[in-house]
Amino acid sequence: MKKSRKIPVQEYTVLLKSYLRPLRKAITGLSALLILGIVMQLVNPQIIRYFIDTAQTQATTAPLMYAAVLFIVVSLLQQGVNLAATYIGENVGWIATNKLRGDVAAHCMKLDMSFHKSHTSGAIIERVDGDINNLANFFSNFVVTLLSNLLLVAGMLVLLFREGWLIGTGMTLFVVLAMLAIQHIRKYAVPHWGNLRQMSSKFYGFLGEHLEGTEDTRANGATGFVMYRFYQLIREWMPIRIKAFLGWASMWITTLVVFTIGNAVAFALSAYLWKQGSITIGTVYMIFYYTELMSKPIEKIRTQMEDLQKADASIIRIRELLQTESAILDGIGQPIPQGPLSVTFDKVEFGYEEDSTTLHGIDFHLQRGKVLGVLGRTGSGKTTLARLLLRFYDPREGGILLEQVDLRAATLKDLRSRVGLVTQNIEIFQGTVRDNLTFFRDDIPDSRMIGVMEELGLGEWYHSLPHGLDSELESGGGGVSAGEAQLLSFARVFLSDPGLVIMDEASSRLDPATEQKIEKAISRLLVNRTCIVIAHRLSTIQRADEILILEQGRVIEHGDRTRLAVDSRSRYYQMLQVGMEEMLA
Repeated sequence: MKKSRKIPVQEYTVLLKSYLRPLRKAITGLSALLILGIVMQLVNPQIIRYFIDTAQTQATTAPLMYAAVLFIVVSLLQQGVNLAATYIGENVGWIATNKLRGDVAAHCMKLDMSFHKSHTSGAIIERVDGDINNLANFFSNFVVTLLSNLLLVAGMLVLLFREGWLIGTGMTLFVVLAMLAIQHIRKYAVPHWGNLRQMSSKFYGFLGEHLEGTEDTRANGATGFVMYRFYQLIREWMPIRIKAFLGWASMWITTLVVFTIGNAVAFALSAYLWKQGSITIGTVYMIFYYTELMSKPIEKIRTQMEDLQKADASIIRIRELLQTESAILDGIGQPIPQGPLSVTFDKVEFGYEEDSTTLHGIDFHLQRGKVLGVLGRTGSGKTTLARLLLRFYDPREGGILLEQVDLRAATLKDLRSRVGLVTQNIEIFQGTVRDNLTFFRDDIPDSRMIGVMEELGLGEWYHSLPHGLDSELESGGGGVSAGEAQLLSFARVFLSDPGLVIMDEASSRLDPATEQKIEKAISRLLVNRTCIVIAHRLSTIQRADEILILEQGRVIEHGDRTRLAVDSRSRYYQMLQVGMEEMLA
């Protein structure tokens, strides 16, 4: 059997301190309520013993009435205390787990692209939501409930020892046996919960990936393969789920057996002591009551151990995720100037994998306010240039400068606010037009948003919306044409007011009529900004001041566009003669 991984107690302590410290008042109140509940649980059997013994020895019913009323009052008060403790515990659990969920989600957003390329969105969602859901009880009342139940058991044993060393010793042995048995079974159950969480992550990662690409799956007739793989994962999941369930069932069955043994011991010892005349019939019932009552905290402890075994696997996975460091480290905060930005690539080398190189010694300078057209076949490294400028990746060698500021010296927030990217794949999120334009920023006035849309050719579309900026857009751009989505992406960039705009084949999927409309918007967007245009069409490149041609990750030509256009020896000249599309095919 696979050996279970153990987390030091310090790991639990650090996690609890980090997320429960702000809730210490609620935790203190919860502790007080649970202690009060313990006292009432210990008192009630004493009241019942008094009632039984008094009924046998006194003719008057007044003491019995008082005992009955006291029992009812204590029982009702106990229920109220339990209700309040449950409410506070659940509230604490939700606040703590939501804080952890937010921290894990924010950490994932900060990790570099290599992490997201190696983990599917479904697998990440399972980490952020599924694993943290398993920690709800761990945060809400794990320590407090565990300690209170242990205190309840200890209190009952003390009261039983007061009745006699024999009954006290017998019940102590029963408790020790129960705890050892539960702990022994738990060692065999923990690994299966870890495997189950891992398998769950794998399945939802697969499902999320193919749900996102459902159009391509259908168009290419791959539905059969996807369903085959779906059922294959289900078959792989089933035995792991069964083993995890059997681990839970073994703990449950062990608890039942132990309780049965405990009741038998209590009956045997009580009968013996009663025959000896050492205890009254009321005490016999009290011992039996305590034995039955003892099963509840032990069952609670067993449940807590079961939750802990789930938490073990989840904490391991969450800890590993939080300890994953981004390969892209934030800069020291050197500010990037306002206005148009010059761009310098200084002998940059880069590869996505250690054993391969995508860019070889890229070396060029683009003056501020100029437009650079980047040409090259698919796979030549054009898009990689854009990714490096936004620091989705860092170069292996060399440096990239914006206005003499090394990208690695600026903060990522400052860099990405000064560099705008427009791609051919436009993401429209489910939300209002306002949210899609500003990405939930609240410092941009409505009048500016409307003015930008009208300026970029979206005025007619905007005025047709039923609720203006509050109109809801569908996820994936449903109900929005390709041209409108493209113009929305330009509006986003325009509102962020970057000094450098990168357009990565931004109009390659549009028809000529729509592209002409886009061209007008681009002309407005590029005023007083530096721009790098990655394109496949000659019409898109006509506004460029300079041309840079890549081939297999190397610069094979760079220079002034008008000069290259009349130089019969240049590659760009040849493209103009035979057609750029043919030369780049």
